[in-house]
Amino acid sequence: MKRLLAAIALASAGSAFAQMSPVGVWQSIDDKTNEAKSQIRVAESGGALNGRIEKLLRKDAKQDAVCDECTDDRKGKPLLGLEIIRGAKKAEGREVWEDGKILDPENGKTYALRLTPIDGGKKLEVRGSVFGIGRTQTWVRVQ
Repeated sequence: MKRLLAAIALASAGSAFAQMSPVGVWQSIDDKTNEAKSQIRVAESGGALNGRIEKLLRKDAKQDAVCDECTDDRKGKPLLGLEIIRGAKKAEGREVWEDGKILDPENGKTYALRLTPIDGGKKLEVRGSVFGIGRTQTWVRVQ
């Protein structure tokens, strides 16, 4: 019985730890309207995080829209499936992922990225900046 309880405690601790990671599906919120904007799936590959738009949630969103404003390899690519997060890595000794880039597909600009899970991993602070000047959005975990 003690072993069973210990196994359950370890499994619970493991899932709680996993929740403090940006890996998962997140809902982004529009800065101006506070409406749900899109769902982004953040995954890990080779020790770095990437994130792709999985769903466009705005009522007026064109599901077949492409990234017209992008200036790199994403130019003309569909927004659905578009990789907007690249290369974020976990900072040593902290629950922060940084040194990556985030793309704003509305203006085609790429920003330095910092991801910080908050509220027990239920929310994610997403900071995009250039020369330290930028903005922070709070995304909500979907799964």
